[in-house]
Amino acid sequence: MAKRTLTKQLDLIPTKASLDELREAAKSCKNCDLWKLGTQTVFGEGVAHSRLMLVGEQPGDQEALAGKPFVGPAGKLLDNALVEAGIDRKKVYVTNAVKHFKWEPRGKRRIHKKPNAAEIAACRPWLDAEIAAIRPKVIVCLGATAAQALLGKDFRVTQHRGEFVESTLAPYVAATVHPSSILRAPDENARHEEMARFIADLKKIARVLQ
Repeated sequence: MAKRTLTKQLDLIPTKASLDELREAAKSCKNCDLWKLGTQTVFGEGVAHSRLMLVGEQPGDQEALAGKPFVGPAGKLLDNALVEAGIDRKKVYVTNAVKHFKWEPRGKRRIHKKPNAAEIAACRPWLDAEIAAIRPKVIVCLGATAAQALLGKDFRVTQHRGEFVESTLAPYVAATVHPSSILRAPDENARHEEMARFIADLKKIARVLQ
């Protein structure tokens, strides 16, 4: 069943497609059931052939409504961190391991729910196609879901945070926390400390981009 699903998914992706072609094709993706739940496909965004690609977990509520990645609170925090690290946000390509918002209702709100392994695998061909189209110098996985999607289920961000790891995906590949984890810090001091660590991770990235 999984093999047939993957074949169907690969058929949907144009060969050697541009980002615009991929984005258009992804709108009709029904490779897993999240298309029934998500408002719309939220594809990656940024300049073609960007030297830096950031990969998060999945779009949030605001991203699903806007159809753009990293435009909610975590995205704003990421923008600020990139500025502090000396990285031009306009030159960065941002995307997610999963392209639909997975959520569960809580009153009138849609609350984030972590995607499962099958949903992540269903979206992997899109992520691979984005990487092939962009050919970035550096890929940074933001959070455990993105890191395990690209670097294997045994990869632990807590053990290898900020380290460059060997990968065929790009010349430089690293992982750090997802900016949403900083927003969930228990108090202002903890948020300040976590933000400083996150900026330090991004400064390492900035150095190899120079």
